Amino acid sequence: MTILKDLIFHFDQIWPPIQADDWDRPGLMLGNVDSDVLKVLVSVDCTEKVISEAIEIGADLLVSHHPLFLRGVTALPEENFKGRLTARAIRADLAIFAAHTNADFQTDGVGESLAKAIGLSELEPLDPFTQHGTIGSLPEPMSLMHLSRLLAKRLPAVAAGVKVSGDPDRLVRKVGLLAGAGDSYLDRALVADIDVFVTSDLRHHPAQDFISQASVSNGPALIDIAHFSAEWLWVDVAAAQLQAKFPAVEFVGSELNTDPWDFAVMQ
Repeated sequence: MTILKDLIFHFDQIWPPIQADDWDRPGLMLGNVDSDVLKVLVSVDCTEKVISEAIEIGADLLVSHHPLFLRGVTALPEENFKGRLTARAIRADLAIFAAHTNADFQTDGVGESLAKAIGLSELEPLDPFTQHGTIGSLPEPMSLMHLSRLLAKRLPAVAAGVKVSGDPDRLVRKVGLLAGAGDSYLDRALVADIDVFVTSDLRHHPAQDFISQASVSNGPALIDIAHFSAEWLWVDVAAAQLQAKFPAVEFVGSELNTDPWDFAVMQ
């Protein structure tokens, strides 16, 4: 029998909590560390639908990328969204664990999962100081349009699609990427030896400034993919990684699309 504390010990080896960003709150959100674990659901988010999925498949543990509790909580009434989720999980004996920024840059982590999905090799960190982000090389040069279509094919479909700034015929070989919100790494990407930077959640002004500076310095093109899509590839990678370590436990990757947008309207 595998107990939760054994799993957590391994989680802390492959996703060291000390390597999480200062603002982050990964780790055990809910659960008894002495409880038995037979089935685990792995997901990007910890939403009501994901918790329902975990309960329906009989999971004892939900491992999500995004923490259920990321910011301070002072009350958990069931009329409140977080309170409702917490109560449902506790009543179903569902433990919840999060591996967030501490899972981003590890071997088989979130960034590496995205990089390998589009065939990047010779991987190195975009920011050597924080280790966040990834730089890698495509097997052969391809057009920016081709890379954009490759991303659209490898990632789950979402309403926003794949947004691109740059000449569609531009040849690209070296790719920088950061799965998740990448606004704060635009300056780093601008001076990196890359042809294109792929990230998520780009705001208007930072993206506009990046594009303006890149046009002057012949800097990288820019691709904005959905936050959920960028991190979804890690789910099956993590489930397989954990399954190999704990064969007595069943690990299931959630196939739920938890992107917040349902559709886009084009004129």
